Amino acid sequence: MIKTPVAAVVMAASLALGAFALPTTVLAQVGLSVTIAPPPLPVYAQPPIPGPGYLWVPGYWSYGPYGFFWVPGTWVQPPGAGLLWTPGYWGWSDGFFVWNQGYWAPQIGFYGGVNYGFGYPGRGYEGGYWRNNQFYYNREVNNIRNVEVNNVYSRTVVNNVTVNRISYVGGPGGLTAQPTVEEQRVMNQHRVAPTAAQLQHRDSAAARPELAVSVNHGKPSIAATSRPGNFDAHVGASSAGGPVTVHARDLPAPQVAPAAAKTAANGQAEYQRQESALQQRQQQERQALAQMQERDHAYQAQQNANARAQAAMEQQHHVQTQMLQQRQAGELQNLRASAPHAPPRQAAPPPHPAPPRR
Repeated sequence: MIKTPVAAVVMAASLALGAFALPTTVLAQVGLSVTIAPPPLPVYAQPPIPGPGYLWVPGYWSYGPYGFFWVPGTWVQPPGAGLLWTPGYWGWSDGFFVWNQGYWAPQIGFYGGVNYGFGYPGRGYEGGYWRNNQFYYNREVNNIRNVEVNNVYSRTVVNNVTVNRISYVGGPGGLTAQPTVEEQRVMNQHRVAPTAAQLQHRDSAAARPELAVSVNHGKPSIAATSRPGNFDAHVGASSAGGPVTVHARDLPAPQVAPAAAKTAANGQAEYQRQESALQQRQQQERQALAQMQERDHAYQAQQNANARAQAAMEQQHHVQTQMLQQRQAGELQNLRASAPHAPPRQAAPPPHPAPPRR
């Protein structure tokens, strides 16, 4: 497995005195791992199917020279009759987010519980099935309008799971899905790798700076295409699936301690002084990083930088900001863990019985 500890190499100098270095990443799709959580899945519509025989492959976040980038969903011709597509997914393992490659197989395997939509609700596939070497499409989840497709049926997909846009399983804030016995069996059987068209589609997406999350902020302008690599015929995302913080100026102010912690520390002036000093220092660090990033923007504008240079700069800012946020959250958590606790309240003594009336 190739480990890419992005976080470890970014914090090379202090915020006040030093600059950050963009981490060097090794491009690999099988076993690729990073320390930054993948962004939420964007909201987008499915383009019409180009013709019979195509199967839908949902979009996903991959990792490349500009950090996370969006691989648009697309209609793909499977490598053989009877094969279904199991999407890839990001999973948490030993402190890293690891990419698990998608594959073709007669049955659907585990894909992390990620709700990719369009027949992929997080487990299984509701978009259609094979019979007699013909694929039958569920019109409820496939866009087969204005196309002559004969093998069509309607089956409503009922999703009892809360719909979210989380794109990974395990780890902080991740999904909690586990593979079933049947999904584990599929994982251990023969699987067919992505087609050449799928790989070319992914590599073409990696070369487009506008698909980097640091540039599109989780709302890619090319969210899905009608065919692999055909980026001219596309649909854009209607919205991002959640907040994607790229710059330090977008970070919220440092959080204050909850009321319970302050109550526990009542009368302990030293803890309150430490909390105030930490919040002040963290705010100064955010302002220093924001000013540094603004200077980067001004310099790029002065140099008339091209899209690739701007994308690389925005990825650097994205990593800087995430690492600052993670470190400051850890500092605040450690401080609260050391806060003095209020003594336990003692139960009031039982009331004395009233003297008997005479």
